[in-house]
Amino acid sequence: MRNLIAAAERIDPLTVCGRVAGVNGLLIEAKGGLSRLEVGARAEILRRADRPLPVEVVGFKEARALLMPFGPVEGVAPGAEIRILNEGAAVRPTLGWLGRIVDAFGQPVDGLGPLPTGQAAYPLRAAPPSAHARARVGERLDLGVRAMDVFTTCCRGQRLGVFAGSGVGKSVLLSMLAREATCDAVVVGLIGERGREVREFIEETLGEAGLRRAIVVVATSDEPALKRRQAAYMTMAIAEYLRDQDLEVLCLMDSVTRFAMAQREIGLAAGEPPTTKGYTPTVFTELPKLLERAGPGPIRADGSQAGPITGLFTVLVDGDDHNEPIADAVRGILDGHIVMSRSIAERGRFPAIDVLKSISRTMPGCQLPHEREIVRGAREVLSAYSNMEELIRIGAYRTGADPMVDRAIRLNPAVEDFLRQGKDEVTRLDESFAHLHSILSEGHAA
Repeated sequence: MRNLIAAAERIDPLTVCGRVAGVNGLLIEAKGGLSRLEVGARAEILRRADRPLPVEVVGFKEARALLMPFGPVEGVAPGAEIRILNEGAAVRPTLGWLGRIVDAFGQPVDGLGPLPTGQAAYPLRAAPPSAHARARVGERLDLGVRAMDVFTTCCRGQRLGVFAGSGVGKSVLLSMLAREATCDAVVVGLIGERGREVREFIEETLGEAGLRRAIVVVATSDEPALKRRQAAYMTMAIAEYLRDQDLEVLCLMDSVTRFAMAQREIGLAAGEPPTTKGYTPTVFTELPKLLERAGPGPIRADGSQAGPITGLFTVLVDGDDHNEPIADAVRGILDGHIVMSRSIAERGRFPAIDVLKSISRTMPGCQLPHEREIVRGAREVLSAYSNMEELIRIGAYRTGADPMVDRAIRLNPAVEDFLRQGKDEVTRLDESFAHLHSILSEGHAA
């Protein structure tokens, strides 16, 4: 009954309409009803032989509004009626959404029936919490992945980027985190994924155990740019709802690059000038607005604190160039970066994390003194081996020339085995430090 009353209160007795004035590619020009339109407003275009087409206002040109569709423009005719919607873009999630798969509109796509509707509306494009109202990052988070727990230790409420080329194993890494990280709920945003891989990721990679405490938002690569962008906003809105229920939330988004590509399509269609690699200026203004929504929960008026949103966002680096514009922008926004290397993946070590190029900005403050010593010693071994790797492989290095390199050669097989981890293998954080310490101690004894 409360939901019915709330829906009735949202009804606006005034209906404002416009008309289609022209269609140019994916851009629809509208005339009339401008007094009720603003950038980001929603409307629907009536079509003769099909359902109304949902659209969003992306700009204005003289006396006309510029609209972009959430679906194919087939069936849109000149002069077609445009009904302006009164309610903004929002979602009403509940805890009953856990274990479900939804699209960019919050509609179920898993065939398990309708979803319950919550009372509170969460805007899709909410502003991040203000800096002074936010708590600091919490205790460290046990991710269950040895390479990350030891070398890029993550705190609750921290935001990390996973930088990788295509086919290096980032989706499998995300599934390991979704299943094994010590958190209350997981929100997974699959933005611009291949349609073939979505079901494979959910059923095989994520698995039943991972899905049970997760909400998955899906927008495949064949869907319009507005829908792909909105899927990212939907992911964050659902995470914010779970945060407000005082849950510790892990938000996984794959990938931020495809969100940026969708925003680029929208900006170019609206007439924005292209900049580096064709990305429009709004791409670089929208990225921090999206990524800053994750983080420590805000402090309420009564002094209590909402749950944290720990964010891990993948960045699909173009041509394995880790300095391309989106990777460079995201690296400057987040609290650390994890680099996945194609050369490591090619030699069969997964997850293919290059620990020497990865960093967490909450380290070393979130580690105990003896743990910092373990990490420092391991990095010395890995760095010494990396510097001489080519000479070692061709047999040009002579044993005894450098004691540190000799020790690195002895320890390298055990360290590589430590960094290698199967997707169904779990090691808790304390066990990971103890294991690495035993490896380094054996090296000293030798």
